[in-house]
Amino acid sequence: MAQLSPLLKQATPVVVDHGEGVYLYDVDGKRHLDFTAGIGVTSTGHCHPHVVRAAQEQIGKLVHGQYTTVMHQPLLELTKRLGDVLPSGLDSLFFANSGSEAVEAALRLARQATKRPNVVVFQGGFHGRTVAAASMTTSGTRFSAGIGPLMSGVHVAPFPYAYHYGWDEQTATKFALRELDYLFQTVSAPNETAAMFVEPVLGEGGYVPANTEFMAGLRERADRHGILLVVDEIQTGFGRTGKFWGHDHFDVSPDIVLIAKGLASGFPLSGIAASQELMAKAFPGSQGGTYGGNAVSCAAAIATLEVIQQENLVENAAERGQQLLDGARLIADKTPAIGEVRGLGLLVGSEFTTADGEPDPATAAAAQQTAAKNGLLLLTCGPYMNVVRMVPPLVVTAEQVDDALRIWGEVVAAVTGS
Repeated sequence: MAQLSPLLKQATPVVVDHGEGVYLYDVDGKRHLDFTAGIGVTSTGHCHPHVVRAAQEQIGKLVHGQYTTVMHQPLLELTKRLGDVLPSGLDSLFFANSGSEAVEAALRLARQATKRPNVVVFQGGFHGRTVAAASMTTSGTRFSAGIGPLMSGVHVAPFPYAYHYGWDEQTATKFALRELDYLFQTVSAPNETAAMFVEPVLGEGGYVPANTEFMAGLRERADRHGILLVVDEIQTGFGRTGKFWGHDHFDVSPDIVLIAKGLASGFPLSGIAASQELMAKAFPGSQGGTYGGNAVSCAAAIATLEVIQQENLVENAAERGQQLLDGARLIADKTPAIGEVRGLGLLVGSEFTTADGEPDPATAAAAQQTAAKNGLLLLTCGPYMNVVRMVPPLVVTAEQVDDALRIWGEVVAAVTGS
């Protein structure tokens, strides 16, 4: 009898029968508030009728049309629709299946276009599990341990994670930019550096937002040295942060944007966007793949974009995100076990620490597991796995946020004794 790999550790004991909106229903009929959204994937909620209808209609027409063999209408239409929301100047798209594939496609493009070997990533960033993407990931050693030697040419600079350093944000930002300059002087010369890859909000790294000064500093150095700025919007894009793109909060223009997760409401689809001029510098035959731009996924993505617009989900993410952040901070104020609550839009993390300020993954895990038993599904993240993250679908209502905060407050009080 075949079984799933024992390495697939389940965050909750829930076996799902079906989902609807912000809720998952298990095989016993119990309803769960899903504040994981499939790790930020089900942006329009579970089984949104408009997305389901689009996918069903497409399945009856064409399931797979390999896109370097034939073109199909959903792919062409999605490309056109994304042109309306992509950052200015990014008018060329390549589609793949997963976030890791998008990262590797951007890496390949950056190296080929600049003819430079090195890339800079930032401490705490997550970019994927495939070998190159894992080599660029520093949110935890679990993603790269045991598969070395890793890809060469990757160099790591600090991210302005103020709470970790015990500094204010301005001090952390100045330190991060100063160390980036030092890296260019000591490790990877600018004329050897193809690109910098950065998340607007560290995802697996603990839901730590960047800031305007830091992102502006990256843009200035990229322009000065001819380095490409690659913004990883895989988790932060499509309204998740309360603006359409996470980098919109920081008034910065990327050279390449990475997309996935919330793009197709659960159907596998990812991609990279760049200018036509930049994309043309890649080598012929360097982009492709069997399943990229799948017809059903593209149809679901078109419907997802329509729902985001028609239901004002970007605005809802901003409003409900502020409600969630404020509520989580009020709960944290009642216990010293939560050192900081931070986030942007519907990305909210509560970092658990001990009395002496050290990471406390045990209490974070206890809170996450207790919440699951009480009908609220959450996940942990951060290098020490001591951050409990809330990432509900963008369709979440004020009442559902209040319900989640009620459960979370009871859970925190129970596990911390506060």
